[in-house]
Amino acid sequence: IGNTVLHILVLQPNKTFACHMYSLILSYDRNKEGPGSLELIPNNEGLTPFKLAGVEGNTVMFQYLMQKRKQNLWSFGPLTTVLYDITEIDSWAEDQSFLELIVSTKKREARQILDLTPVKELVSLKWNMYGRPYFCFLALFYILYMVCFTMCCVYRPLKPRTGNRTSSRDNTVYVQKMLQESYVAYEDELRLVGELITVIGAVVILVLEIPDILRVGAAKYFGQTILGGPFHIIVITYACMILVTMVMRLTSTTGEVVPMSFALVLGWCNVMYFARGFQMLGPFTIMIQKMIFGDLMRFCWLMAVVILGFASAFYIIFQTENPENLGQFYNYPMSLFTTFELFLTIIDGPANYDVDLPFMYSVVYFAFAIIATLLMLNLLIAMMGDTHWRVAHEQDELWRAQVVATTVMLERKLPRCLWPRSGICGREFGLGDRWYLRIEDRIDPNKHKMMRYTEAFKAQDRDNYDKGSEKLETNGDTLCKKELSALSLSRSTSRTSSHRGWEILRRNT
Repeated sequence: IGNTVLHILVLQPNKTFACHMYSLILSYDRNKEGPGSLELIPNNEGLTPFKLAGVEGNTVMFQYLMQKRKQNLWSFGPLTTVLYDITEIDSWAEDQSFLELIVSTKKREARQILDLTPVKELVSLKWNMYGRPYFCFLALFYILYMVCFTMCCVYRPLKPRTGNRTSSRDNTVYVQKMLQESYVAYEDELRLVGELITVIGAVVILVLEIPDILRVGAAKYFGQTILGGPFHIIVITYACMILVTMVMRLTSTTGEVVPMSFALVLGWCNVMYFARGFQMLGPFTIMIQKMIFGDLMRFCWLMAVVILGFASAFYIIFQTENPENLGQFYNYPMSLFTTFELFLTIIDGPANYDVDLPFMYSVVYFAFAIIATLLMLNLLIAMMGDTHWRVAHEQDELWRAQVVATTVMLERKLPRCLWPRSGICGREFGLGDRWYLRIEDRIDPNKHKMMRYTEAFKAQDRDNYDKGSEKLETNGDTLCKKELSALSLSRSTSRTSSHRGWEILRRNT
């Protein structure tokens, strides 16, 4: 019951009342230290009160709980060394990491906790010491891996075509070799080494990604942009395309160019994932994700309807015409592709002035140009501009969240020997087995003194103004002029005293 009340207090809107009641309940806890403590009992979602405060973005409760868990090591003048308990914050031995919970929640208030002590210092320590070097090395290794795969695709086994052409539009001169013919020469053996590296890399990608999908859940793993959700879809699809290409090569099945082309596009697009390691480029990856999976996905439905309608009209118009004079609409698939190019203004309107074009072509093309180019494309630009404006206002916050997500990912993937635990064990200071982070804080007494002077002068001005207002409201009409003169006198006196106080403050400063 006590643990349930603690979780309810974390969700209370009245933060001051919740903090007092939280302390009152813990004062009756018999097992304040140890596994039986009320603060360490999770709810049905596996969240302790401390983690729940982070997920809900309750910064007041989070700071209150951190103040309860800190230990003052020593103090000398304005310098103070504090040990902060990071047992639940650090993701070292946690199945449900506190940092991962913060960056995966949909509440923006939760990301503000990343700027608070000691979370900010812990993330900075992990990222600067281990996260950034490992992430840059991983980016370089992935680029070299993609270069190897690209070379294998460029020099794939082909042979000249021996069969006769079945159509005048048939332009194929090379065909794929059979498996027995693909690995004969020395160059084929070199390509075989690159292909083995490519297949092994695809298998490693699937082995690393599938456990995280089962642990986190597909909806959260692929749906959170900060966690790199769309990039996880890209890299898993890329690995599957590699395996499909391998099966088609081993079975000598024609058409391996289709999965190979998809794999090349997806593999190189995944390089953008490593932009999150740089503050200048990290927010742009989130901006691209939000535009593609937000604005562009909605726009594609409207674009598909327009293209289908006008492509069908163009095909019907040129169905009775000679395709040699205007071949952009000679069949229905080519009409769809040509209309798509016209929609994006990649090509100009096709026309052949040596022959008479149908009159309806001019009418339909005029309507298409108005709807597609002038209306819908400008609508897409406006939608993307609004998304850019919204993301630009929180780009620093989003980049810090990206750094946290990347740090937690690397800490889970890498062996323990390459990523030692951050912080200091409490046994060195007689604080048990809990882990602490040493943080030095400098307190500037002059700053606090100036703030107290400022608040005192503001309070004095408010009191004098309130007194003058009360006198003005209580007196009658006959004494209105006298009270107004008295009020002006009191205000001038207040301004004089306030001015005198500010002069004292300036001289002291």
